[in-house]
Amino acid sequence: MTKSIEIPDCHYPREAVLIRPSAATPRHSLHLSNLDDQPFLRFSIRYLYLYRTAVDADLLKSSLARLLVDYYPLAGRLRARDGGGGEGGKLEVDCSEQGALFAEGHLDLTAGKFLEGSGRPNRSWRKLLYRVDAQSFLDVPPLVIQAIRLSCGGMILCTAISHCLCDGIGTAQFLQSWAQITAKPGAELPVAPFHGRHALAPRSPPRAAFPHPEFDTPPAREPPSLDVLAQVLQSQPLVPVSVTFTPAQILHLKRQCVPSLKCTSFEALAPHVWRSWAGSLGLPPSLGVKLLFSTNVRRRLSPELPRGYYGNGFVLGCAEAPVGRLVESNPRYGVELVQRAKERVGDGYVRSVVDLLEERRARPDLSASLVISQWSKLGLEELDFGEGKPLHMGPLASEIYCLLLPVVGDLHAFTVLMSVPQGAAEKFEHLLTGDSCTEEVNGGGGEGGGGGGRWHYK
Repeated sequence: MTKSIEIPDCHYPREAVLIRPSAATPRHSLHLSNLDDQPFLRFSIRYLYLYRTAVDADLLKSSLARLLVDYYPLAGRLRARDGGGGEGGKLEVDCSEQGALFAEGHLDLTAGKFLEGSGRPNRSWRKLLYRVDAQSFLDVPPLVIQAIRLSCGGMILCTAISHCLCDGIGTAQFLQSWAQITAKPGAELPVAPFHGRHALAPRSPPRAAFPHPEFDTPPAREPPSLDVLAQVLQSQPLVPVSVTFTPAQILHLKRQCVPSLKCTSFEALAPHVWRSWAGSLGLPPSLGVKLLFSTNVRRRLSPELPRGYYGNGFVLGCAEAPVGRLVESNPRYGVELVQRAKERVGDGYVRSVVDLLEERRARPDLSASLVISQWSKLGLEELDFGEGKPLHMGPLASEIYCLLLPVVGDLHAFTVLMSVPQGAAEKFEHLLTGDSCTEEVNGGGGEGGGGGGRWHYK
């Protein structure tokens, strides 16, 4: 297992401050699309960056104030539409220039020490992001930032951006713009944000014309066996597993498809993680399990969404299979399921999702599903505020869903990070790094091996 590190308490030399746009911005209520307003997106996307050299906090704050002129909804506040509904109702953004929250801290820790234990987040890492004293999700500013100066002169920078306002592509767009104008104050923004959501308005009347297995099935159709996964996941403490796949190992996964099949790195790795997960949990072979993953729809719509579209521009792709067949089949089977799930997402499918969400508050079906979120290929690991690129980029926590993370210094490598029940962790790691990856895997299952058989492809 890869190492983890306990974070000491953070010292705050001054109170956190609200950073407001440096110039006047539009004052209005910003409508959220049905893709933005899904209940399962009511959380913040939290990133952690480690730098060898700290960036001056006043410079970070002044460039942030400049950037918030363009990204002004991030300086506003979420609220219930029409003054009612609470957190369960429809939301909008009150663009009121209240400001993003910025905290400065000091930590008795070196960048090198953190890097040694950066493979697996633990609960103590939550200290690295300023804790907002709020009564509800609506009271948390859409943008919270903490810059921590380390004892060696390095810096940990943590950001939390409300998922209701944007997706991973949007967070990357914002952070890359912030880094650029911090490093080069006179520079133009790489991409200007487009805040309007009218392109994703529901039809009148709404018509969900496609089946959508990614969402909850009606209760009358739910077999009792769906409780099995919940029982497994709740029976033991969850522990993080982190495995890095090199480009050579990704290529090896692709070559496992017999007969050969052209596929992307994601299409090869995602089903491999899915089958390893299903095979490690001891689930009944007849249980149907799903793989849910975000699919960018910006160029799948007709017309395409405007360049710089700053909202959630994804829907969930959904692959389904019985555990037994998923685990025992040649990898080509899982790859084809993922490819077909992606191919289904066209203009009509996206419109159907938007209309379904207009008709009812559908939620993703997590009863027997693995969710994969891809943070790689967004350029998140390239963020340079003027003192060099990060030594590490990743999340603040390991969750029950899977993250595909970028690897600093290797554009074509991926790190798989997720938490699984303690009793399944060794087997999950072993299956990830088994016969399907003949080369040694970095940071994965080097210690001990064992834990349950390897794949035998039929």
